[in-house]
Amino acid sequence: MVLKRFYDEGLAHASYLIGCSGTGECAVIDPNRDIDAYVQAAEDEGMRIAAVTETHIHADYLSGARELAKKTGATLYLSAEGGTDWQYEFAGAEGATLVKDGDSFSVGPIEFRVVHTPGHTPEHISFVVTDHAAADTPMAVLTGDFVFVGDVGRPDLLERAAKQEGTMVEGARALYSSISKFKSLLPDFAMIFPGHGAGSACGKSLGGLPVTTLGYEKNANWAFRTEAESDFISEVLTGQPDPPNYFAVMKKWNKQGPALVGEPRPLPEFERDVLPQIRRDTVVVDVRDAEAYSARHVPASVHLPIDKKRFCTYAGSVLPYDRPLTLIAESRAQAEQAVKRLRLIGLDDVRGWLPPSAVTDGESLRSVGADDALKAAADGQATLLDVRNTNEYEEGHSPHAVSIPLSQLTERAGEIDRSKPVAIHCQSGVRSVVAASLLERLGFASIANVRGGFDAYAEMGLPIVEDKK
Repeated sequence: MVLKRFYDEGLAHASYLIGCSGTGECAVIDPNRDIDAYVQAAEDEGMRIAAVTETHIHADYLSGARELAKKTGATLYLSAEGGTDWQYEFAGAEGATLVKDGDSFSVGPIEFRVVHTPGHTPEHISFVVTDHAAADTPMAVLTGDFVFVGDVGRPDLLERAAKQEGTMVEGARALYSSISKFKSLLPDFAMIFPGHGAGSACGKSLGGLPVTTLGYEKNANWAFRTEAESDFISEVLTGQPDPPNYFAVMKKWNKQGPALVGEPRPLPEFERDVLPQIRRDTVVVDVRDAEAYSARHVPASVHLPIDKKRFCTYAGSVLPYDRPLTLIAESRAQAEQAVKRLRLIGLDDVRGWLPPSAVTDGESLRSVGADDALKAAADGQATLLDVRNTNEYEEGHSPHAVSIPLSQLTERAGEIDRSKPVAIHCQSGVRSVVAASLLERLGFASIANVRGGFDAYAEMGLPIVEDKK
């Protein structure tokens, strides 16, 4: 048996290739759009990808299952659970095999048995894996966004991200029922391979280990140790991070059928003299680091540092899906890296890139110390804007800070007084520079980044308020 785990740090996303070296066939579970990685891995093992599947309709990235199946000729297996509102609209056209609880498929001697595990989403399924060449006892389960290391998939995304009112309590009940069933489904030694790790917005306290066991989760995972349904519902719906805006777009596109990428086109490099037209026709995205952007940038460009782990999350939170993009990057390699990352969340329309020489007569971003920002806000001379997530703000914030999470900043910018200077901070200084670029794009005249972010407040011993109950 061959098992390969593919882990994307930026999305905290895990996908898997499982196959049999004896028969030369394998299956890929929960692939993202970087499908060449799976094709190459199969080739390296001398295997043919015979099956492609996924655990549910994803919200945090655009699925590569459709394209991978089409490219390799593999059978595409998709969930038929969840009711009429949660069916894959492209399944018929792609000749997909629809599966329900109790169904199974195999690659060589390796069997994948389908278990319906709703809660995170209504159609969610998990795959119980048995390697019959070794034993007829299940060895592992691929849980997708159902069970993580130390946590479970959040049931509130349909309501909070996709705006389907009244679904999160119902989802929490379904999740509680799924966990109750799951406790006795497999032997305690069965390994659990989850679809996400620490840092994912699909849960609130995911562990960083790549694999766990059912027995360990029974002892260590809060969800397995919470006996009363009411207590479980309260806990699972409390303290979840703010969902990025793009989650609703991913849900819609993954249900309809993700666009096929095909062979990537060469990325054009633009000359500086076309910059005025580029600014009119596209959204300019500066993917250099914060220091380079702050020193000199194209006016009204959006700053998204490619060197940061959460590049995709920030991009999906602040970039429009209905406008083409142009990049400013340190090099072609950096620009092409950004294109590849943007493609993971469906931001495909990148027209080209510009080198730093295009920014010689740009603007700079002013910075201010945490103590000066706090004093100006306390005196009513400035607005102190905190762009961290709501749960971060509740755990501790400046007594004079206004909370607007980065993912909500564009739609809530009207709440900020334009007559005053705005000093922006996040936790350490990454999101605040992104936020500053957004406010500049929206026409705010006086903006400053708080050096060191909220961490600087604690280091200076400045007053902090805790709101968390």
